[in-house]
Amino acid sequence: MTQRPGQLHLNAFLMSVGHHEASWRLPESDPFANTSVAHFKDLARIAERRKLDSVFLADSPVLWNNVGRRPAGTLEPTVLLAALAGVTEQLGLIATASTTYNEPFNLARRFASLDHLSGGRAGWNVVTTAGADAARNFNLDDLPAHSERYARAAEFIDVSLKLWDSWGDDAPLGDKESGVWGDDRKIYPPRHVGRYFKVEGALNVPRSPQGYPLLVQAGSSDDGKELAAQYAEAVFTAQQTLEDAQRFYGDLKGRARALGRDPASIKILPGIVPVLGATEAEAHALDAELDRLIKPEYAKRQLAQTLRVKPEELDLDAELPRELPSEDQIEGAKSRYTLIVSLARRERLTVRQLIGRLGGGRGHRTFAGAPEQVADAIQHWWEQGAADGFNVMPPVLPSGLEAFVEHVIPILQRRGLFRTEYEGRTLRDNYGLPRPANRNLGRDLVAAAE
Repeated sequence: MTQRPGQLHLNAFLMSVGHHEASWRLPESDPFANTSVAHFKDLARIAERRKLDSVFLADSPVLWNNVGRRPAGTLEPTVLLAALAGVTEQLGLIATASTTYNEPFNLARRFASLDHLSGGRAGWNVVTTAGADAARNFNLDDLPAHSERYARAAEFIDVSLKLWDSWGDDAPLGDKESGVWGDDRKIYPPRHVGRYFKVEGALNVPRSPQGYPLLVQAGSSDDGKELAAQYAEAVFTAQQTLEDAQRFYGDLKGRARALGRDPASIKILPGIVPVLGATEAEAHALDAELDRLIKPEYAKRQLAQTLRVKPEELDLDAELPRELPSEDQIEGAKSRYTLIVSLARRERLTVRQLIGRLGGGRGHRTFAGAPEQVADAIQHWWEQGAADGFNVMPPVLPSGLEAFVEHVIPILQRRGLFRTEYEGRTLRDNYGLPRPANRNLGRDLVAAAE
């Protein structure tokens, strides 16, 4: 294996009682943990104990799935992460929020507030949100076009950056003697007028400890990769094979380089669902038990929705239909659609087998094995230039996260692949990224010269 400098970045993707859709049916699981703050506090403590970079919460402005299938309903992620900030000290806190169904001022304020109250540990996972169901919750009849959603997202991020930079770092003075709390000359209203947004005034939150939250992106379509190359500092992606992961890695780093960015400033983190056992046989037994607990009628309905076909067109014991919509006909979740169809075609899976493969990670790579085997799999992708780290998606929570941090992390630490202590207090410190300078600093220098 080729050695490479640096160390892995590992993020814990937390989802109710686990990423496997049947995890809630195990005897050990609390089927109501999805709204338990105590449950998520325990998970955050577990992640910080072994120095994971961050925890991550997904989100969508729509009720996911059929409520009969798995624990439904999620707490608003920035609110939940505010609670987790109080029981952790150095663990990063990343929340998903949609640029399609929010406004820049409100969202920029929420993330700046989270960054302040956590001491600089906030991250924003930027998504554009697929699905017509979400659109109909926001005065729309249908999903905006894919390209339109990404154009709006780019402007949304640009406006958010202007808002986070609308206070100079030295604007707050707190000068009791003179009676001057702040310097109005260091306030920079965006006065933005664009295609999608008009935002006049400065943010009502001072510039935060990180300057602005770590920017994360989770789309793998061409539009998603262009957005990531321009703005993202970490990228969550779903890749099934080493070759696909290497292609994605090289493509995205190349796009960043073409835009004048240092490719090392973007951390690419594929998802991995580690099904762990003390032995390989134990791991495969757990994997089989989870798959046995899947209710195929629910899973088939979800798969049909993803593939844009009717459920009756899918035969559980046959391969996918030969005729499926082309990627050009898919307006939401393009990259996930392509991944699922490619997986099924490449391995000639029946619908039942495909449902089992998707049950744990919805297209992310699932790996069952003993701790050494999981560590080997992670190290192999890292050393072969397919990842800067991983978005770890335990199939069962809390036991899957506990097993990973107690049995896999020490192996990676002994191999010199993962930290034994945090590098600093902020999420940017632990990602090895500098605090961004306020882009209005140049305006100050010009004004002073004049």
